[in-house]
This record gives sequence, structure tokens and C-alpha cells, in this order.
Amino acid sequence: MPPNSTRPTSRDVAQAAGVSQAAVSLVLGDKWRGRVSEPTAERVREAARDLGYRPNLAARNLRLGSTRTVLLVVPALTTEFFAGVYTGAARVAADHGFGVVLYPSPEGVGPARDPFASAQAALDGVLASSMAADALTAIRGDQLPLVMLDSDPAGSLGAATVNLDIADGVRQVADHLLALGHRHFLHLAADIPSWTFAARAHALTARLATTPGTTLRTAAAPISIEGALTAAETALRTPGPRPTALVCDDDKLAAGAYKAARRLGLRIPDDLSVTGLDDLALATALDPELTTVRLDSELFGEAGMTALLAVLEGRTPAAGDIPVHLVVRGSTAPPGAP
Repeated sequence: MPPNSTRPTSRDVAQAAGVSQAAVSLVLGDKWRGRVSEPTAERVREAARDLGYRPNLAARNLRLGSTRTVLLVVPALTTEFFAGVYTGAARVAADHGFGVVLYPSPEGVGPARDPFASAQAALDGVLASSMAADALTAIRGDQLPLVMLDSDPAGSLGAATVNLDIADGVRQVADHLLALGHRHFLHLAADIPSWTFAARAHALTARLATTPGTTLRTAAAPISIEGALTAAETALRTPGPRPTALVCDDDKLAAGAYKAARRLGLRIPDDLSVTGLDDLALATALDPELTTVRLDSELFGEAGMTALLAVLEGRTPAAGDIPVHLVVRGSTAPPGAP
């Protein structure tokens, strides 16, 4: 990079790749086929990645106008929750003449390879889940107008954050179980370093601490039915007073907990009450049906896109978390006699 430049230019990319600036424009504009060889195109893309080069969107938009395209970055699509987020975001975007490109991080949670060597230049903004925050670095999405979902407002990368009121959802679960008479709890916690799961643990611990005589143990599990089965079975076999209520970070973990309970000869809810969080279709497929917290994923996506459109227009997005609601079904009941 030239010493007086704070930002790499197409000339820098051309020099690094040993090609003309016209070739750089063709490759990064995805118009190179039939005009530039594949090895040369790859050399240009590699040079752009190494330099951290991104075309000047402001200048380009002055020439061409806004592309009216935004990127939605989510973890791998392993549940219908993020599909709902996309549906809601795309609905609002379409109402305002925008398109949405969905990018599910191939590795799920964690760093991801950049599939957008040229396409990132065609984006007006990014809407991203905190669970896929590492992917933003790879695609340099944090250099665009950005709204974060499920993210710590105090440490967000984005111009705004949009959150479901997860902490209140966990408090609703705790209040429900406490009212039934439960005092010994097991938290089956998602083994993912994400703000949204840390918020769940903190809310549960804080709420139970206000009620004398409660105990809380925690078992971490990957978000998979088999992982939850193993973690829950190990925790329930641990010597000492057995928990009468098992609070799960999401519905898939709860499904694994059901299998663990049955393997140990425990009846739900007679011997063990189980709760989830999400209200996926899975919740009513379980027997007994799962008491869980309903998260309106489509409303979440709508709110996120509305906030991003406000940022793009230079307005301050509306504040306030999206309410969530406890849905009581057959998996919870008063604790059985000891």
C-alpha cells in the first residue's frame, strides 16, 4: 500500500496482481469471463483480499445509484428460527424496494470463508446475528452499514442492535417453575460463546438468587439432540439432590433432555419438569408437548430490517427489545414427592 494512503486502491490491487486497473475493475465487477483468464482473475481476487481492498461504495453509488441490496448473515440454517428471520427481513425489504442476500455461515458459529470477493461491493448494508459475528470479519461486513441481531448493545459492532427480550423470557420460565414449587434446577446451557446465551444464564441465575432455598447447577452442551442427551444424562446421574426442573437454552436441547430422562427412567413432568426456548415446531412434536418461550422470528427479522433501513437513511432506529411469551404445555408440573 502506498505510504500516504490509508485505504488500498484499485491501482494498488493492479500493481500487486501485475495487471491493469481495467482488469481489476472487470474481475471485481464480475465481468471478467471471456476477457480475463481464470488464473489472472484469481490473482486479482487474492491481491484484493490480501490488501483488504473494497471498492469505494460512495463513489460507485454516485455513478450508479444504490444497489438496494442488503446481506443477512446468520449461523448455519439448522433450525427454522433463522428461516423466519429471513422471511421477516425480506418482507420489509421488499416493501422498500430492497433485496436480501442470505449468507448462512458455512461453519455455523465461528470464522467463515469469504464468498464475496466482488459481491461485497454490491451491498448497501448488513444485518447480522451475533452468533455469526466472526463471519463479518471474513466478508468485511463490519465495514458496511451494520445492524446486529441478538447482540450486546454495550459492545456491538453495529450502528444499532435489535434484540428479543431473552432475559425476560428466561425470567418468565423461572417464575413459572418457582410458582409450581420447584427449588432445585439444572440449566442445560448451549456451549456457544455468544452474548445471547450468556444473557440467558445471567437472567436465570439472577432470578433464582432472589428466592431462598433454590439450587442451580449448569451443564454445557452443544446445540444438538445427541449432545444434549449426553450432557443431561451425565448431569442427572451426578450424586447429590436431583434437580426437579431442567431449564434448556433452546428446544433442541430440551429434546435431548427428554431422551436422557427416559433413559434414566424419569417421567416428564412427574419426576422432572423440562422447559425450552424458541417454540420451534419440535416443541409440539415432543410428548408431552414442551413448555417453552415463543420467539417471533419473523417479527425479529422485520424489526432488524426496519432498523437497517433507518440507518441507511440516516435516521435513529426505534429502541426497545421485542417482547417474548411463555407458552405453558405439558412438560411442567409441581415437583413430585421426594
